[in-house]
Amino acid sequence: MREVMEIAFCGTDNSSAYDISGGFLRNVCFLDALNLVPHVFLLFITFPILFIGWGTQSSKVQIHHNTWLHFPGHNLRWILTFTLLFVHVCEIGEGIVSDTHLKSRHLHLFLPAIMGFVAATTSIVYYHNIETSNFPKLLLALFLYWVMAFVTKTIKLVRYCQDEVPLAQLRFCITGIMVVLYGLLMAVEINVIRVRRYVFFTNPQKVKPPEDLQDLGVRFLQPFVNLVSKATYWWMNTLIISAHKKPIDLKAIGKLPIAMRALTNYVSLKDAYEEQKKKVADEPNHIPSIWLAMYRAFGRPILLSSMFRYLADLLGFAGPLCISGIVDSLNNSDDNTSKPYNDLTKPYLTSHDFLKTAYVLAILLFLALILQRTFLQASYYVAIETGINLRGALLAMIYNKMLRLSTSNLSMGEMTLGQINNLVAIETNQLMWFLFLCPNLWAMPVQIIMGVILLYHLLGKSALVGAAVIVLLAPIQYFIATKLAEAQKSTLDYSTERLKKTNEILKGIKLLKLYAWEHIFCRSVEDTRMKELTSLKTFALYTSLSIFMNAAIPIAAVLATFVTHTYSEEHPPSPAQAFASLSLFHILVTPLFLLSTVVRFAVKAVISVQKLNEFLISDEIGDDSWRNGDSALTYESCKKHTGLHPKAINRRHPIRHHLDSCEQTLRIPSRHIDIDDFAIKVTNGYFSWGSGLATLSNINIRIPTGQMTMIVGQVGCGKSSLLLAILGEMQTLDGKVHWSRLPEREVATGGYFSANETDSSFEASRRSRYTVAYAAQKPWLLNATVEENITFGSPFNKQRYKAVTDACSLQPDIDLLPFGDQTEIGERGINLSGGQRQRICVARALYQNTNLVFLDDPFSALDIHLSDHLMQEGILKFLKDDKRTLVLVTHKLQYLPHADWIIAMKDGSVLREGTLKDIQNNDVELYEHWKTLMNRQDQELEKDMEADQTTLERKTLRRAMYPRESKAQLEDEDEGEEEEEEEDEDDTMSTAMRLRTKMPWKTCWRYLTSGGFFLLSLMIISKLLKHSVIVAIDYWLAQWTSKNQNQTQNQTFCSKEGSIEESKNCYVAIFTALSAAGIVLCLVTSLTVEWMGLMAAKNLHHNLLNKIILGPIRFFDTTPLGLILNRFSADTNIIDQHIPPTLESLTRSTLLCLSAIGMISYATPYFLLALVPLGIAFYFIQKYFRVASKDLQELDDSTQLPLLCHFSETAEGLTTIRAFRHEARFKQRMLELTDTNNIAYLFLSAANRWLEVRTDYLGAFIVLTAAVASITHGPTSGIMGLGLLYALTITNYLNWVVRNLADLEVQMGAVKKVNSFLNMESENYEGTMDVSQVPKDWPQEGEIKIDNLCVRYENNLKPVLKHVKAYIKPGQKVGICGRTGSGKSSLSLAFFRMVDIFDGKIVIDGIDISKLPLHMLRSRLSIILQDPILFSGSIRFNLDPECKCTDDTLWEALEIAQLKNMVKSLPGGLDAVVTEGGENFSVGQRQLFCLARAFVRKSSILIMDEATASIDMATENILQKVVMTAFADRTVVIIAHRVHTILTADLVIVMKRGNILEYDTPEHLLAQEDGIFASFVRADM
Repeated sequence: MREVMEIAFCGTDNSSAYDISGGFLRNVCFLDALNLVPHVFLLFITFPILFIGWGTQSSKVQIHHNTWLHFPGHNLRWILTFTLLFVHVCEIGEGIVSDTHLKSRHLHLFLPAIMGFVAATTSIVYYHNIETSNFPKLLLALFLYWVMAFVTKTIKLVRYCQDEVPLAQLRFCITGIMVVLYGLLMAVEINVIRVRRYVFFTNPQKVKPPEDLQDLGVRFLQPFVNLVSKATYWWMNTLIISAHKKPIDLKAIGKLPIAMRALTNYVSLKDAYEEQKKKVADEPNHIPSIWLAMYRAFGRPILLSSMFRYLADLLGFAGPLCISGIVDSLNNSDDNTSKPYNDLTKPYLTSHDFLKTAYVLAILLFLALILQRTFLQASYYVAIETGINLRGALLAMIYNKMLRLSTSNLSMGEMTLGQINNLVAIETNQLMWFLFLCPNLWAMPVQIIMGVILLYHLLGKSALVGAAVIVLLAPIQYFIATKLAEAQKSTLDYSTERLKKTNEILKGIKLLKLYAWEHIFCRSVEDTRMKELTSLKTFALYTSLSIFMNAAIPIAAVLATFVTHTYSEEHPPSPAQAFASLSLFHILVTPLFLLSTVVRFAVKAVISVQKLNEFLISDEIGDDSWRNGDSALTYESCKKHTGLHPKAINRRHPIRHHLDSCEQTLRIPSRHIDIDDFAIKVTNGYFSWGSGLATLSNINIRIPTGQMTMIVGQVGCGKSSLLLAILGEMQTLDGKVHWSRLPEREVATGGYFSANETDSSFEASRRSRYTVAYAAQKPWLLNATVEENITFGSPFNKQRYKAVTDACSLQPDIDLLPFGDQTEIGERGINLSGGQRQRICVARALYQNTNLVFLDDPFSALDIHLSDHLMQEGILKFLKDDKRTLVLVTHKLQYLPHADWIIAMKDGSVLREGTLKDIQNNDVELYEHWKTLMNRQDQELEKDMEADQTTLERKTLRRAMYPRESKAQLEDEDEGEEEEEEEDEDDTMSTAMRLRTKMPWKTCWRYLTSGGFFLLSLMIISKLLKHSVIVAIDYWLAQWTSKNQNQTQNQTFCSKEGSIEESKNCYVAIFTALSAAGIVLCLVTSLTVEWMGLMAAKNLHHNLLNKIILGPIRFFDTTPLGLILNRFSADTNIIDQHIPPTLESLTRSTLLCLSAIGMISYATPYFLLALVPLGIAFYFIQKYFRVASKDLQELDDSTQLPLLCHFSETAEGLTTIRAFRHEARFKQRMLELTDTNNIAYLFLSAANRWLEVRTDYLGAFIVLTAAVASITHGPTSGIMGLGLLYALTITNYLNWVVRNLADLEVQMGAVKKVNSFLNMESENYEGTMDVSQVPKDWPQEGEIKIDNLCVRYENNLKPVLKHVKAYIKPGQKVGICGRTGSGKSSLSLAFFRMVDIFDGKIVIDGIDISKLPLHMLRSRLSIILQDPILFSGSIRFNLDPECKCTDDTLWEALEIAQLKNMVKSLPGGLDAVVTEGGENFSVGQRQLFCLARAFVRKSSILIMDEATASIDMATENILQKVVMTAFADRTVVIIAHRVHTILTADLVIVMKRGNILEYDTPEHLLAQEDGIFASFVRADM
């Protein structure tokens, strides 16, 4: 019986416990029982509702997330409930602690509190479920609970007041706080009833969820979920776990919520900026402040973030204080045993006693850590979200401004494209990062000051010494940080230069191989790379110094503090002081280390804002309201609800015409040209390009409606400028441009637009009013499909599209493309040739259904056939039939007779205007001049009759296209070899998923070993040593501080020594020695890691470059240039600069975590039990996170590129966009791209927060278990303090381990890609013959025997030459002809062994070429290729890169190539500059340089591979002459593209499909009427 009585509710040791003589309310125990009633009531009511019949009651509103929070006071309720839970925990703790002081268990002290805790938890769960299922009537139960709880607690409080319990007693305080909390919760509940009227009122209020939640595309729920989910990112779980099943794509992350979209933020920032503008409008030299505008728009969230940051920082100091408390309480627990209280029923604790209890402190420490981490992550998240919003707003602002920039600004270089790209890519990101780090700026100083005060409180004056060490070393860190930035900049310059050189090598690789010059160019890249590596060395040095400072400062500070303390205070600090101050030093170092970074970012942000300001106040284009009849379009028209302008829509035409109906109904009867019937009229115009000087002066012209106007004149007389002036792109100094109104046609066009865009029909009708279809002289293409480039935002109409592509003869080109007109072209797609681009631009202008068409020299890049076809089909038929007004700028005078109106220009003014007849009558001289020019052009026509250029362009396109299969194959190889082993087993999803979760260990090992084994082993050893020494320092400190406490226990090495003084010195000495060793090792490790990274980068790049340069030519044909260049740019950059710091950080944080776990386990072995579940949790967190993070990072990268491209392509095509009046469409596109990138970035940062919150909570659990274990089985207080200190550091480093792992995994992708190229086969450079056996001047004669030759490109492809036999005598001129693909070029490549000769042989001067070393063979022959290639450098370098020849030889070669005079006139003569690709010479001149280059070679065999295909007749004649004279004694093999070039040859070979069909002299072959050669010649004549 006694056993049972032992645990009675009111305790067994007190007879008066059940005494109620003084009334019920006088009995404390009864009051406590009364307190149980509400809690039990709530549990009884809510449990059935929670568990039964849930889900039958569902919401009336269909909504896809169960996250709709719509009861008022929602957040307040969560905060109050959490406070309540915390107070309950205190109450439980207080009850249990009081109970330990009593003789028997008193359940009434803590049981009601436990029930209260359960009830409070239930209340919030219940509330959440009711809220998400929208069933407010059930909230009544909660209301009743709050009322009852409030009443019972108040009774208890009143009773305490009657008993006059002093305020200092903890129980009184707790009860008081609870009364307040229950009261507030009751008030919240009443408020819900008041607002929602779900009970006591007749008409309940109807609510609708926000727009975002109704939209199923919004997947970013952070703004909409409840507080717990917000704080822990619980809503991200589904996304992160789903990444395991299938990769995250753009669909999975959906779209941005409205409040975060670029448009919303742009509007708020713009309004704030306009306000600033108004303020400074009166003061002339003040510029509006972007800072203030940013503060106005985004100040509040930043303040919120800073508040969270302050809270987190303050809670951060709980750690050290709790540690010192726990260690103290254990030290003192031996002295004071507990005394039983006198008044047995009323044991009251003061808060001071309460906090003396170790377990209480452990729990408090745990709660403080959880809260601190939650606040910290919240602060980060808010800052990042604001930063992203700001970036979106800034991008929209920049884009908007860019669309209004004056053209002169762009062309005259005030605002170059580069600057705009920098604004977009760099400055906006700088500002975004500044906002991320912004709260640190004001939080850190406070943190530092608080830390120093606490240190002083703990250790007295000696703490100031340590703090001084930290503060004095901080400027050094700032210095290092600035140096780092400088080093990075110089590295960037060198790598740009290296990329330029690499790009040149790759573009001209065929030539380099044929001339055996690879090594010269390779060396020049290696030289630049060496310079780059030197500056990378500086970079690495400063990085390692910065890492070293970060690790060494706390050691130095601790050393200084404790040594000072020992000598000034006669005794070393107690363990409690020691470990509290140690962890304070750890807290202090972080802000100091970060401060330098933050300051640097702040400086950068100031500069960025200056640049932005310059950009935003630069000149804008004049407001061309005369052209669109109304104000210019703004962003507002992108919004759905636009107020319609009544005058903009013509009521008589209901807007429903489609394209066809337009075309039929709008045949305006063709009237005779009436002078008044003009579309555009310029009177007395003076226009300038912003310099103030008139480029065009005294312009008076009319452009007749529905007719074709031609503008002619010499180069540079202002023809294009005139078009731009009419379009309003130039500054009007004087005069006017009138646009006539064409009401009927125009509104109908509007109708045709709005067939597509219903919600902005008004805008469309206004937009097309004066849109001009304009094709600029320099073709401008979007990075989009061919079809999108031609339709350009208009609806697709098959018939019209076909007509346009036929008129521009684009169909054959489209057929060549891999995906027809759905192929991407432009920067990121396939590069088309000039003529193809120009035809697409003309097609775009023709396709648009606008009244006016401006074509600026559309024939410049087209050959004669295409020009004629375009003129006949496109311009005369298509546009004339449509009765559109056409203005055509051209040089081709033979088209003048077609013109209805001619404007002749000269030197920026109009020379003549009128029809051709008028001019013939009035200005005979001009007419005659034109006539002679026309004749000359006609003669050229006859010469030029073959459609050479076009076929050539198509051929290059086909060449670029044919290796599609192999390209795809290469991309797969790129994914790496590691995957191959698995893929054989089964290709199911599970294997793929297994791969996605595997770390690429193999690649990591490859990377590490490429840095050299010595450095690798040095790094591993020094890392392990460093961490052991750091642990040793702390361990020694623990021994030293706890020796005073208990002399009896553990004898250390020093305590054996004699006097106290000696032992003190001994401790100090060892402590100093260990610290010094630690500092040195810090330096060594940080240096070795960086050095190893450098060596790896050096070796990888070196191997890659050599491998690629020696690769077979087939590799370059099948691998896109961009892919190879990427290895040299992006991937090399990652290997150079990103992997070493990641690796360093990863090893450091991993080792820190391991040493901490080891230390805790040493202090309290029981901790190992708790480690198992924690380890499993950690494993799963990192596993899921890595996969999701990788996907999100890829999404972020892949969405950034289109955004930058869109900016740069808009800047290039400004005139076209403005002429077409498509600004609104492009803005819309920009907003979409920005939002896509922002949502990817937001999800990435939310995923990082998700990880950090979880690892931080794990860390907090580690601290809790370590604390509880060490209190229960306490070792010496010193060792225990050590364990807790290490447990605290773990929380900081756990998430770094995972994040660095994830980063490393992404970065190792670069190593993997580079490695995939390193496994490529090289060409076989070794010959079987010894070099000494080959005569010095071989080949002397130039006799060639081709014997049964079979050639293929790769051993898995079909042969391209089959059993070819031929004999060429020394000095013969041989012509080879045949259709495309007949194997002509393959034969020329066979001479150089560029292709695989698998049967037969070529013997030159008695030596079989397959036996020679490649380098020797190629250096003894010369070739002139079809496309002339020049390299940047000097002319001398281009003719003779090996510097073997004298100047006289070079001049002689130039003279033979007829270039001598031209080169003499250049500044520097032979040393004159050649720009990249030889762009500063014409194609003909470039081809002649190539001829001179071949001549300099002095080789007795010359091969010309279609060398005349891309040049004009005049240059070709020169070439012919030279070949016959200067190369008279050499053997020349001419591969002909025009047959007439080989009529004078000694021997002609006709090939077909890799076989020789005819082989004889040209005279004999021509005699055979039915021969192939004869038919070729006939076709060519």
